[in-house]
Amino acid sequence: MNLNPPFDSGLARCVTHFLTGAWLLLGPASGLAAAEVTFVRAINLNGPALTIDGRAWEADQGAANFAANGKRFANQKVLLKPPTDAARTEMLRSSVWGGTVSVEFTGLAKGAYQVVLYVWEDNHTEQFDLLVNGRVVQAGFYSGDAGMWRRLGPWRAEVTDGKLTVGAKGASHGAANLSGIELWSGDGDVPDLTRPQFTRNPTPEQLTFFENKIRPMLIEHCYECHSATATKIKGGLVLDSRAGVQKGGDTGPAVTPGLPDASLLIQALRHASEDLAMPPKKKLPPQVIADFEAWVKMGAPDPRDTDTLAAVKAKDAIDWNKAREWWSFKPLTAPKVPAVKNAKWPVNDIDRFILAKQEAAQLQPAPDAEARALIRRVTYDLTGLPPTPEEVAAFLADKSTDAYAKVVERLLASPRYGERWGRHWLDVVRYADTAGDNSDYPIPQMHRYRDWVIAAFNRDQPYDEFVRDQLAGDLRGGATDAERFARIIATGYLANSRRFGSRVDDYPQHLTIEDTIDNLGRSFLGITVSCARCHDHKFDPVSQRDYYGLYGIFHSTRYPWPGIELDKKPRDFVPLVPPDKLAEAEAAQRELEKERSRLNSEVAKLKNALKDEKGEKKEELQAQLKETEAVYAKVQKKALPFEMAYAVAEAKRIEDVPVQQKGDPAKPGDMVPRKFLTVMGGPELPPDIKSSGRAQLADWILADNNPLTARVMANRIWQH
Repeated sequence: MNLNPPFDSGLARCVTHFLTGAWLLLGPASGLAAAEVTFVRAINLNGPALTIDGRAWEADQGAANFAANGKRFANQKVLLKPPTDAARTEMLRSSVWGGTVSVEFTGLAKGAYQVVLYVWEDNHTEQFDLLVNGRVVQAGFYSGDAGMWRRLGPWRAEVTDGKLTVGAKGASHGAANLSGIELWSGDGDVPDLTRPQFTRNPTPEQLTFFENKIRPMLIEHCYECHSATATKIKGGLVLDSRAGVQKGGDTGPAVTPGLPDASLLIQALRHASEDLAMPPKKKLPPQVIADFEAWVKMGAPDPRDTDTLAAVKAKDAIDWNKAREWWSFKPLTAPKVPAVKNAKWPVNDIDRFILAKQEAAQLQPAPDAEARALIRRVTYDLTGLPPTPEEVAAFLADKSTDAYAKVVERLLASPRYGERWGRHWLDVVRYADTAGDNSDYPIPQMHRYRDWVIAAFNRDQPYDEFVRDQLAGDLRGGATDAERFARIIATGYLANSRRFGSRVDDYPQHLTIEDTIDNLGRSFLGITVSCARCHDHKFDPVSQRDYYGLYGIFHSTRYPWPGIELDKKPRDFVPLVPPDKLAEAEAAQRELEKERSRLNSEVAKLKNALKDEKGEKKEELQAQLKETEAVYAKVQKKALPFEMAYAVAEAKRIEDVPVQQKGDPAKPGDMVPRKFLTVMGGPELPPDIKSSGRAQLADWILADNNPLTARVMANRIWQH
């Protein structure tokens, strides 16, 4: 087999050519148009219809295709900080509030939307998370003291089923006041007439204030950790330039011009909390803090026009040209066969490479194995089992020149060959028939992927097909139902990614996707791509943008839910039915899952009711509980009239994702298109592709300009 693309030889030949010495070693021995945005609608929560910034706002009560869940509150006497226009003031001072608040738009056209949310505080500081379509878009938001309000977002969301939800969840006692929502369509910049502006043309007096009061304090107390000269930039915050101050750090804008109370920099200087205290060891004198507050009120005038952000970025940037000079990223070539002194010993070029190294070390090859040892070695190598006495006797008696080749062919035709070599691949892809979380929930259907791998080796499937089926088999179809089912089952490779914890509603899907990317990089490319989740890779040429370019592909993929100890209800498995029966099968799935969920809730409800009942009523509830549990157990065991695969499918929402700053999904950064590794050319998913991008990912992995895939598989086989 030749592992240069198009990888057209089979897995069996790939293994055997190593054993029969027919391969050469692979490598050394050791002007877009601007995006548009369109106003869709705005909702005043718990308030009347009005006009803000020239746009009509609707009252939420009675609004079509809209619902709000939460308590209602209004206090039009609270003084807002900062003051704003009358209409916006009226909107802000009424709200839907609570520890858990949610609103839902329905009847929306499919496409990309952006959400802007207004929040306010009527009393004391609260902390809560904000969510769009169930995804945390801002974690641990502090509402500020009485009268503070913020316009948050815009947050991007993809609508596929006509619905879009926005919500808030407080901590153990936190509550959120949601005042209003703007909804925009498209990917352009959402206008913001409320955004405070930094001072652009400072007066001489303001510049003098900065030079005398602010710059010296920044140099003395901040530059050590927050400047281009710092050994390590802490918190992503750079304070030695105007650009750095205005951009802010990992936790958001450091300065809100004109609003000291809303500025994280001022909160840090005040030591408002242990987590937000700068300088960390000793609080600055009150007069210094007052100077910074005055500076922020002025609009943070700053004459420092050197862009140290660019310097920081350049210092940390990966040198892609230098990276491509590393031997493993260079194109595959046939290395020059070395000359050897003992010309009689080599049978093929592999032998010549080995002998050249031995001669350089003044070593001699071991004597040729005798026939009995040879058949034992090859039988163990290909099947993992010893040869039978009859097989040994037959080989010893065969004096033909192709006796060894006939043994190899017989072993390759054995089902034991696929079991032996398929096991090596299953080790690489961390196969298990449990979920991998703390309850390690069993997945009986997972054996189908194991069986598919074994069959792939036994039928000598070409390696490129082997890769494509595992990454995008569900998108490839098939000439027959059997072929289509097999390709769906092959995506069990992705479905088998680890699950984490025992959480359901707020399941950390980003960790499962990280496990997918980690194994993908190790299995096919031989590099640790997942190290770039929180920052650019420290050793391999993989950027954080590369990581989230791949992340978007798997974010756009639906993973099955295996079930956990606290939620024993598997879902999103793929029915193995003909395409014209798929809708019917999925409907049957949903009905069964709905019935199981209903009965589970009924059992829980009866158990709770029993706690407070006595006498005859309690006996009546116990009998009812016993009957319901029996029905539930029966429904739990009910089988669907078709087989299911633990496999992946396309997600309802197909979309790019932003960088997660420090690997935290609640801290979104710049959007990244779905793409491949920059060191391999960094191809991006074409804009007309409306699928997840898994099929294109397989193409990129198997492309002519990617030498890693061939090298990695060759080295894996050589290892065994």
